[in-house]
Amino acid sequence: MIQQAVFTPIDRETWSRTPYYDYYRNILKTKYTVSLKIDITILMAVYQRKSYKFFPTFLYAIMRALNNSETLRTCIHENQLGTWNFLTPQFTVFHEDDHTFSDLWSDYYSNFSSFYQTIIQDLTQYKDIKGIKVKPGLPPNFVPISCVPWISFDSISQDTSHDSDFLKPIIRFGKYYREQEKVLIPLSIYVNHAIADGYHTSMFLNDLQAIVDDAACWII
Repeated sequence: MIQQAVFTPIDRETWSRTPYYDYYRNILKTKYTVSLKIDITILMAVYQRKSYKFFPTFLYAIMRALNNSETLRTCIHENQLGTWNFLTPQFTVFHEDDHTFSDLWSDYYSNFSSFYQTIIQDLTQYKDIKGIKVKPGLPPNFVPISCVPWISFDSISQDTSHDSDFLKPIIRFGKYYREQEKVLIPLSIYVNHAIADGYHTSMFLNDLQAIVDDAACWII
């Protein structure tokens, strides 16, 4: 069953983060990017044994970690600051013939099998359609995630318009590689400081690492 997206407005009078939000939103307008390597050694072993594809599998892990974070689900919707009960993925599809890409979105399921099948179905249906936005009906609780599979970057910078109301994170990941006995993948998260501090971003990244380490429990 598709989960119903619910937006809950924040009461700024009682919200403990209000002074920090106002400072980083209106005075020192700060955004930041954190790049690091995620150890996907266990994830690789499990998903390959099950004959799954990597992209939707890793996308699930990212979305699960994001949806575990109430902080990173905080944004502006219809001029109101609040929090979604969950986010849904918007991701890119690359076209080999002309080297363009298209944005695509899929419904979010907390169950891996349902999530995986939905991503595969959408990729199959829309992968050959050209244009920036190819699937209609993008929901307001989307979060952008994309892959740069040609490089294993150490760092990547990304930004939005200086006064943009877009407060949700933006995530990029690159080409995974082997380093001794490990398989690592570079990942970058762009964060608006009005919403999240280094602590919140670190908790998300640590949670993501824990989720991929626990892959045998959810890839079934």
